[in-house]
Amino acid sequence: MIGRREVDGIPALTLTSADGELEAAFVPSAGMVGCSLHHQAEQLLGQRGGLRSYIERRSTMGIPLLHPWANRIAQARFPVAGGTVDLEDATTLKRDPNGLPMHGLLAAAAGWQVDRHVETEDGGVLAASFDFARQEELMGLFPFPHELAFEASLRGQTLTITTAVIASGGTSVPISFGYHPYLRLPGVDRSEWKVEVPVRERLELDEQMLPTGERAPVRVEAGPLGSTTFDDAYLAPEDEAPFVLEGGGRRIELTVGHGYPFAQVYAPADDDVVAYEPMTAPTNALVAGGSDLPILEPGERYEATFTVAISRAASPSAGRTPRR
Repeated sequence: MIGRREVDGIPALTLTSADGELEAAFVPSAGMVGCSLHHQAEQLLGQRGGLRSYIERRSTMGIPLLHPWANRIAQARFPVAGGTVDLEDATTLKRDPNGLPMHGLLAAAAGWQVDRHVETEDGGVLAASFDFARQEELMGLFPFPHELAFEASLRGQTLTITTAVIASGGTSVPISFGYHPYLRLPGVDRSEWKVEVPVRERLELDEQMLPTGERAPVRVEAGPLGSTTFDDAYLAPEDEAPFVLEGGGRRIELTVGHGYPFAQVYAPADDDVVAYEPMTAPTNALVAGGSDLPILEPGERYEATFTVAISRAASPSAGRTPRR
């Protein structure tokens, strides 16, 4: 099923499962952000500062698209893929506490065109596009002509988000986008949330949270989150094993599919959210370059997919506190 409703007074488009248990809402006028995911009328996405704060201050919430880079980059001006990115005069750029540019250029951006919003037998599909090449201000900052294609589909209790970049001009396009799905378990104390982080290799980070180029084997024990915090970068599981958040009889599985070889995990002490973040390249890849930064040639298409599936937890389970 499909529909429309307002979130914080702003129009949103919805997808709802045939049984009415799961509803996802997206806002085309605010960067196609996934602003809510209601399961049995309970909100599963961290609202943080809310939708209006996201629009006015670029304070991330829900499921935001981070493009053309995810997380932070080390410089505001640098060469890449035969061009020069120059963010020195960017007026709406979000920066981290160290002053580094954060979360790309399309946070809460207008300019998205809704191409399809249709009902399917067991849910619905929302497809939209954004012609980056026609945005003069954006092209002045990131001079790589391309188009974005976004599709969210709801099938039963599974939300699938597919994002594609099409190199629409005569130049190459570096690929470094990602998402930050802020997940939560309503009515369950954070310390009792069970997490599963099925990674095997960690990217070492420096004091500015930028990858050093070094990697190390890692194992994260499944179990209650307790007081553990995360702000860590990993290689995505090669077998597409899901990242899991479970508690209160509910299980949320986020699966990083094709096109996302990296993933970040963020679970701060001061906010009841866990973000399992699909990434097409490591943090700072636009600046660092190297083989981990995909380069799209003119006319080519890069596509990446992740899913969020909701189910009932099989049974209450205990476990050890996860270790990093």
